[in-house]
Amino acid sequence: MGVLVSPVIWAYVGINLILTLSLYLNFYCGQFSLGVAAFMGLGAYLSAVLTVTYGLNLNLALVISAAVTCGVGVLLAFPALRLKGFYLAIATIGLVEIFRVMFKNIPFIGGTAGFSGMVGTSLPLLYAWVILTLVLVWKLEHSRLGWAMRAIHQDETVAEMMGLNTTYLKVVSFGIGAAVAALGGGLYAHYMFYIDPDAFGFHRSLIILLFLVFGGQTMWGILVGVPVLTILPEAVPQLGGMRMVFYGAILVLIMNLRPQGMVPEDLVRRVHRRYFPVHGTRAR
Repeated sequence: MGVLVSPVIWAYVGINLILTLSLYLNFYCGQFSLGVAAFMGLGAYLSAVLTVTYGLNLNLALVISAAVTCGVGVLLAFPALRLKGFYLAIATIGLVEIFRVMFKNIPFIGGTAGFSGMVGTSLPLLYAWVILTLVLVWKLEHSRLGWAMRAIHQDETVAEMMGLNTTYLKVVSFGIGAAVAALGGGLYAHYMFYIDPDAFGFHRSLIILLFLVFGGQTMWGILVGVPVLTILPEAVPQLGGMRMVFYGAILVLIMNLRPQGMVPEDLVRRVHRRYFPVHGTRAR
C-alpha cells in the first residue's frame, strides 16, 4: 500500500502518461515512430538549461522547450516520413541513439556526467500539465484535424483520394508528438533534479511503446495501461534489476493473448455510441 501513496510513483505515472500520449499521437496518424525518447531528452535538457543557466520561469521554460522541440520534430519529419512502417521505426531508433550520443558529447550540458541543479516542480503542478495535455489531445482527436489523421491511420491511399494532404498531416502529427514528449521530458528533469544521457536511450521508447500496447491504442487504454505498468513493478520489489525482463514478458503475453490491448478500441467506440452519441455521428 505504501507504493500507492508514494508521490514519486505518482509523478512517474503522470510523466509516463504524457510520454505515452506523445507516442499515441504518432500512432493515431498511422506512423510507427519510436523516437519519443529522443524528443523527451531534448525537452529535458532544453528546459533544464533555460531554468538553471538562464533563470527562466519553469512553466515558461517548459513551453519554450516544447515549441523548439516541435520545430525540430517538424524538420526531422520531412526526411523521416519518406519511410513507412517498419523502416520508419528503424529510422527513429537511430534518431534516439544520435540524440543520446549528442547529449554525451556537449560539455555545456554536462556531457556524460549529466546535468543537475534544476528548479523542482510540485506534484500538483505536474498533474496540472498532465490534465492540460489530456484535454488538448482529446480535443485534437475529436477535431477535423484529428479525423483527418485518423483517416490516414485507417487507409492512407483512400485518405489521399479524398483530397487530404497526407504529408502535411503526418508532419503536423510528428511535430505535435515531439512537443508533447518534450513536455514530459521537461517535467521529468524538474521532478528528478538530475538527468543524464542514458536516461533517454532506446529502452525508454520501448517502455512507452509497452504502455500503449498494454492498454490499447486509445486514450482510455492509456489511462488504464500507464498506471498499472508504472505501479506494478514498484509493488514487487523482488524484481530488482529484472524490470526490463518483466516488461518484455508482459509485452510477449499481451501480443499473444490480447493484441488489441486491455481496453480495445471497439469497446471504446461502443461506450461512445451509447453515452456520447455526438461522437458517433461526427465522423460522417
